[in-house]
Amino acid sequence: MTGFPGWRLRIALWAYAVLWGVGLPFVLLYLWRRGRKDADYRGHIAERFGIYGAPMPGAVWVHAVSLGEFRSAVPLIDALLARGERVVVTHFTPAGRRSSLHVYAAQIAAGRVRVVWVPFDMGLWFVGFFRSFRPQYGLVMEVEIWPGMIMAARARGVPLFMCNAQYPSKSYARDGQTGLRAQVMRGFAGALVKSEMQAQRFGTVGVQNIEITGELRFDQPIPAHLVAAGVRVAPLRDVVVIASAIEGEDAGYIAAIKAVQAARDTLFVYVPRRPERFDAVAADLSAAGLRVARRSAVLGPDLAGDLPDDIDVFFGDSLGEMYFYLAMATRVVVGGGFNPKGAHNIIEPLALKKPVLVGPETFTIEYPFEEARAAGVAQSVPDAAALAAALIARNDPTPAQIEAFFAAHAGATQRTLAGISTLLA
Repeated sequence: MTGFPGWRLRIALWAYAVLWGVGLPFVLLYLWRRGRKDADYRGHIAERFGIYGAPMPGAVWVHAVSLGEFRSAVPLIDALLARGERVVVTHFTPAGRRSSLHVYAAQIAAGRVRVVWVPFDMGLWFVGFFRSFRPQYGLVMEVEIWPGMIMAARARGVPLFMCNAQYPSKSYARDGQTGLRAQVMRGFAGALVKSEMQAQRFGTVGVQNIEITGELRFDQPIPAHLVAAGVRVAPLRDVVVIASAIEGEDAGYIAAIKAVQAARDTLFVYVPRRPERFDAVAADLSAAGLRVARRSAVLGPDLAGDLPDDIDVFFGDSLGEMYFYLAMATRVVVGGGFNPKGAHNIIEPLALKKPVLVGPETFTIEYPFEEARAAGVAQSVPDAAALAAALIARNDPTPAQIEAFFAAHAGATQRTLAGISTLLA
């Protein structure tokens, strides 16, 4: 790209590298402290400096920071493997890495998939990564802007694409056309984006080579055994699943739970976003006078067993079983939307034909939330009181409405493969 990077960005990149150098001890301290609750933060630390074991040259590189990004990547990784490619998947957080290791255990054993930490974001530490894997090209899932990664890929001549990308309205308004973050995005070789509106936003800030491919999560495989287990244990009563609740939302959800249960017999399934929160959130629910049964206490590792009849909340303290919880639901509340950080993925409950409610902060899921709201299959509410009222009212769409919406938005995997071929050409 002519004139890239400009002088302002060069100075910013230099300052960014200095900041990494100065801040590295604090990053390592952060990982060590997180490792007290999750030992995987401390594992394979050499990989974070670009030091890997046996090389796997010629792989396709998929960067999925954490669990959410990995889930969106699964249909695409499956399609790449089906075409005979080998894939290296990089993560920054343990949740994504653990899920990758589980989902692709057979392919890892066969030497077709490698799962590693992404190096810390300095060009120096990416040298070892590119030496070990020499990827054909890289796909950065969602909108993850890692300046060191982008510049290192350009220096090595590795095409690096944004994939399944969207540019949230708040970020777009903040960055403007001359913001440094927007300038860094011009360093990508191209972008595979979710919608026409997203294509216009990325194009406005100077990103070139854009393909509209849709949302990969519409193509996610649904684990039938988890769905069957959820249907089996679901009680004969109204069931509301609160999925991916994050910090700062729990008090509002507890208030809504009590208001709904005062009006109708409803079992709530409560699934916090992060495993580090399990014990504290379960204690908060119990302290509020709610009768709580934890999944780890009442069901076996294979989900064998039955739920107690006399509980208000079934507490989801497990990882990788979201479809089990969603399969129990009459309706699903997706977390994050009552926090300025924004709502999480609504596609998984819609895949199971479950109506969805979220809080007011939907900028993170503009696509497909706006389309889902227009189709009448998802709803945004302003606060906990409005959430309780909506759950009590039960003005739900039919499964046929949700099915029609879902079918209209599927097929992103094949469009993404075609878009990659076009961008590489």
